[in-house]
Amino acid sequence: MALVTTAEVCDANPQLLVSGELRALQPVFQIYGRRQVFSGPVVTLKVFEDNVFVREFLEEKGNGRVLVVDGGGSKRCAILGGNPVVQAQNNGWAGIVVNGCIRDVDEINSCDIGVRALASHPVKANKKGIGEKHVPVTLAGTRILDGEYLYADTDGILISKTELSV
Repeated sequence: MALVTTAEVCDANPQLLVSGELRALQPVFQIYGRRQVFSGPVVTLKVFEDNVFVREFLEEKGNGRVLVVDGGGSKRCAILGGNPVVQAQNNGWAGIVVNGCIRDVDEINSCDIGVRALASHPVKANKKGIGEKHVPVTLAGTRILDGEYLYADTDGILISKTELSV
């Protein structure tokens, strides 16, 4: 999948913005990882202060997909750390977007993958294995469905019902 900037996508598809088929997330995420521009089909996950399912997903082959994790916006612990991000990079994930916190920032910033999160936090998550896979999630004011497409760069994050080209 070719990398395109969010501004190019918006400029080339004004009718999709009006119809809601293309949505922009509110600008609440910090940028981590070496890959500042990434895109791919979305895989959704909903958890709260638990990272068992996050790790399980990233152990799978990514095939250019983007893991979108609704962590409930919690800022009490990190649900993503350096080891799973290294694994995601090695398994071919394009990126990870976390509505929550991460840790091991220096390690994540050395990885060739795109990561977005609300903040960093040194406390690790629980390991109870509680969550929901492949369910609709709402992040930064936007409902996101499993199988939609995500486009991220330094300007922001877009969600589209279909794969776009400019």
